[in-house]
Amino acid sequence: MATANLGFEEKLWSMADKLRGSMDSAEYKHVVLGLLFLKYVSDAFEEKYEALKNEPYADPEDRDEYVAASIFWVPKDARWSHIKNNAKKPEIGQIIDQAMIDIEKENASLKGVLPKDYARPALDKTRLGEVIDLFSFKVGDEDSRSKDVLGRVYEYFLSKFASAEGKNGGEFYTPNSVVRLLVEMIEPFKGRVYDPCCGSGGMFVQSEKFVEEHQGKLGDIAVYGQESNPTTWKLCKMNLAIRGIDSNLGEHHADTFHNDLHKNLKADYILANPPFNISDWGGDRLADDARWSYGIPPAGNANYAWIQHMVNKLAPSGVAGFVLANGSMSTSTTAELEIRSKLVNADMVDCIVTLPGQLFYSTQIPVCLWFIAKNKASRGLRDRREEILFIDARKMGQMVDRTHRELTLEDIKKIADTYHAWRGQAEAGVYEDVKGFCKAAKLTEVQEHEYILTPGRYVGIEDVEEDSEPFEDKMTRLTSELAEQFAKSRHLEEEIRKQLGGIGFEF
Repeated sequence: MATANLGFEEKLWSMADKLRGSMDSAEYKHVVLGLLFLKYVSDAFEEKYEALKNEPYADPEDRDEYVAASIFWVPKDARWSHIKNNAKKPEIGQIIDQAMIDIEKENASLKGVLPKDYARPALDKTRLGEVIDLFSFKVGDEDSRSKDVLGRVYEYFLSKFASAEGKNGGEFYTPNSVVRLLVEMIEPFKGRVYDPCCGSGGMFVQSEKFVEEHQGKLGDIAVYGQESNPTTWKLCKMNLAIRGIDSNLGEHHADTFHNDLHKNLKADYILANPPFNISDWGGDRLADDARWSYGIPPAGNANYAWIQHMVNKLAPSGVAGFVLANGSMSTSTTAELEIRSKLVNADMVDCIVTLPGQLFYSTQIPVCLWFIAKNKASRGLRDRREEILFIDARKMGQMVDRTHRELTLEDIKKIADTYHAWRGQAEAGVYEDVKGFCKAAKLTEVQEHEYILTPGRYVGIEDVEEDSEPFEDKMTRLTSELAEQFAKSRHLEEEIRKQLGGIGFEF
């Protein structure tokens, strides 16, 4: 989140942005993030290398020493010292490409992941050299790793790219505050975490951070994901690799609907931000798919296909939290209304949250969060069967620039605590309906509202403080204030006329 910046991200971004020139932002992204990755693996390697040099009987060129410490093995000509020494040479592009090839060759988990097009003529080699100089602060040594320096720079850059690329940027980046809210609400402590459209991997990173912050063991969660865009899939692999997160993203990129790479997976937690309202998802070729337990989703919109795919992937006590366009809560097309009513009647819907606008870089479409629970009586929580929690958070968040809003940590805590209190988690306090904000509605009430899940229908309007000023007094005060404003306005008009007249412009 913007509040957590280290201070140099913005400076670094503006310096690195010089490299772009006429290059498309989507291409430039891989150039810069690839360099950052190279610097990271090299820092970690060189720190270990120096330590081994000072150990009796240790060989700093022994590959096994690095593998044992979960550090990528970096061949000689791929180390940052070599890159930096050659930064001013015209063939620096070829040198970096070769470094990427060598690192992939030595580290199986990075095979086919790193960018290798630094030698292309369109990339200004003088500027490339300047950026290499600028990236010469530590990002991968132990101290930087403990502060997650690269992770934070990486995240900052991803958000800036999303902003620069507008609509397409959102395909790989979900705003940090939205991811954090999802994670805080479903609390993935232990088990399998799955994201069927994982983008650059933000859900996994935040899940690991959550476990760390709550003194859990990182090995307690196993990460599974899938991504259809080949370059975004590579971005995700790099993003997880720099954080040392073990993951199963399949052997390659693939379309989740048409080539499910985790067919037999049953996940304890699902976190996702599926692309909104996709019309060309090939639904007509999947009419008989086994995942459509609650009805066949329309071929013209994938929203309800995503919902059913995730329901199908949940373990018996699994919980899913995902982002969808607001239309998903109330659409009345025959197929979607049928699926939604069946989901509600099957008591799958746990909670719905409407969010404020302007949270996303990629769309102005207002969005909501859905929470699906396979078993509402499970896992030591309150029996919530035949009840749905509605939260209206549309008034929350604060503007961080002219066009973007962010949920604050206090907002996230308030929403998550409300959900946890309703679920019966003692540490979150006692749940109470709050007019205009939250309401625990019975299934029968939702059925009476024809299965519309928009929180505004249920939470009501917040109580406004009683206005004690009598109507007559208020009108007298307001009309005298208005008369004063009119007088000021006339005076200003006269002044402007006079000034314009003085320089020969009468009207």
